[in-house]
Amino acid sequence: MGMRWYVARRLAWALVATWLAVTLTFGVLLAAPNPGADAAAAQCASQDRDPEQCRQQYLESRGLDRPAHVQYIDYMTDLAALDFGYSESQEEPVTAAIADAWIYSAQYFVPSIIISVLIGYSIGLYSALNRYTLTDYLGSFVAYFGISIPNFWFAIVLILVVGVYFREASLLGVSLDALSLRTYYETSYGVFTVENAKQLIMPVIVLATASVASQMRYSRAQALEYANADFVKTARAKGASTWRVLVAHVLRVALVPLSTILIVDILAVLFAGSFIIEAIFQIPGLGRLQLEAITQKDTDLVAAVTLIPVFLAIVGNLIQDLAYVLLDPRIDYGDR
Repeated sequence: MGMRWYVARRLAWALVATWLAVTLTFGVLLAAPNPGADAAAAQCASQDRDPEQCRQQYLESRGLDRPAHVQYIDYMTDLAALDFGYSESQEEPVTAAIADAWIYSAQYFVPSIIISVLIGYSIGLYSALNRYTLTDYLGSFVAYFGISIPNFWFAIVLILVVGVYFREASLLGVSLDALSLRTYYETSYGVFTVENAKQLIMPVIVLATASVASQMRYSRAQALEYANADFVKTARAKGASTWRVLVAHVLRVALVPLSTILIVDILAVLFAGSFIIEAIFQIPGLGRLQLEAITQKDTDLVAAVTLIPVFLAIVGNLIQDLAYVLLDPRIDYGDR
């Protein structure tokens, strides 16, 4: 009963959090200037027509001339009926626009998550058990490097070096053109092709760098608490290898606090970076779709895309809370 009651309360709070996120997004867009109305007014002014009348006609055609509370009630009613509306900027239903864009984001988003977790945890845990060694210093350098450099700067540098310089450079008489990569995304390639994988290398590297550094710092800090624990000394005394000590002993204990920050940290780093990555590499994914919708004040599309990270954060946090029981059986949800 304790587990079911806890899940029911979390789902109820999930609905509240979703409503708050959508309401805040709707309010911000409602208060922001409307570039479409401004463009319509400017066009009419150039044609010696009344700009204010054209602006009003534009707002009326999209139902934006109604009172704010009426627009809000209508939108929330449609959202409750799973009707996400029509995207004016994409000229198609919102669900169709998202369905076309999500696959492009997933192609670099999922590998970035896997790389950030595997490499970040591996470097952090290994550095914790090998403090003040060359490996520890290299791991610290990776962490500071990934956190310090801006994503947009790193992406531009990679484009200049790998996409431009390598095409004409040579090393010991050997041309580096074979190592050069595309500087922008080409949609004509299939998803599961070598060409598509090659053009995703730079976006994945740029996006995963900051996340790897973050996971490395957290995992190293957690592992340091158990580096000199009795169970670690006992495992080493029995002849267990370093990696066995890390995976079978330290990681299992450290996963409880690490999983607490995993979902939120990855979503914050990757979703925030997706806007920059997709704008620089011209990837037609959710980040670029959201950016275009914001600039054109496409309320239906902005609110729908905003729901995606909100939903992932809420569901991900619920799953990680439930996973605590598997990681630490002493946890009981009866009093939570």
